[in-house]
Amino acid sequence: MNSSALNSAAASSDRGHLLTEQPHPASQRLDQLSSAELVQLFVEEDLQAQRAVAGAATALSAAVDAIAERLAQGGRLFYIGAGTSGRLGVLDAAECPPTFCSDPQLVQGVLAGGAAALLRSSEGLEDCFETGISDLQARGFGPGDALVGIAAGGTTPYVQGALGHALEIGALAVAMACVPSSQAPMPCQIDIRLLTGPELLTGSTRLKAGTATKMALNILSTGVMVRLGKVYGNRMVDVAVTNAKLEDRALRILRDLAGIGRGRGQELLQQSQGSVKLALLMAASGLGASAANQELAAAQGSLRQALGHLKVQLNGPQ
Repeated sequence: MNSSALNSAAASSDRGHLLTEQPHPASQRLDQLSSAELVQLFVEEDLQAQRAVAGAATALSAAVDAIAERLAQGGRLFYIGAGTSGRLGVLDAAECPPTFCSDPQLVQGVLAGGAAALLRSSEGLEDCFETGISDLQARGFGPGDALVGIAAGGTTPYVQGALGHALEIGALAVAMACVPSSQAPMPCQIDIRLLTGPELLTGSTRLKAGTATKMALNILSTGVMVRLGKVYGNRMVDVAVTNAKLEDRALRILRDLAGIGRGRGQELLQQSQGSVKLALLMAASGLGASAANQELAAAQGSLRQALGHLKVQLNGPQ
């Protein structure tokens, strides 16, 4: 089927069978409920989002390992989607640099309609099968990269086209949807299905489906960064000191992991140009910034591996 036929089919097909489009029996009187009843109903129903993520744990684990392997070899991670799904991908990508001091190009969010669609709905653009491909090509997406295609209902042509392209060129293709694969197959190597069920507001997938998607993306990106050595224990040791809050956090990390006071911590941060990971290695090893940086580079950025190679350890209470 050619792309124009696919677009036509996407526009006219009945999606009422999709799990995300079905009416929820518990909310048939939603407009007649008191505010207290309405809120309680949502509170109870939103627990399904966590259960849906738990049900996808095996696929999420596989995705973490496969994506981390690509990134460790110089690849990049792309999220692609339309509407709420795309915006959630952009949000997760935008949060990686300040959290993990990652290159902004390492994790990228691609949204149908571009930056303008972040603020103004451009959902009509999701029906273009070819645009998902061209948007990836414009960013230099290649065989060494990884793609997570996000579509709550699983049928979005924009995402389907992008995933198909990823497979075709040998990139890693990961699908993320909130309907069973039998209802909406997606071209991929790893299939993450977050089965949240019907929405209380029928078809409004910014609700439970969006919540589950955000949770899954949190796990995915954090897990990948852990595998890449950007975390030591449960601390964000690759965080960069760029404001007062982060400086305080960095000094507390140095205190807790290396057992040094704030004064010494500030000295090390200044010498390491704000790199907490480098400051920690300097504190443990006694090396200067240049030598410690070389050790980190040899350990592919892993503080734990660098400490092991030097046969030193952090001295904080941890």
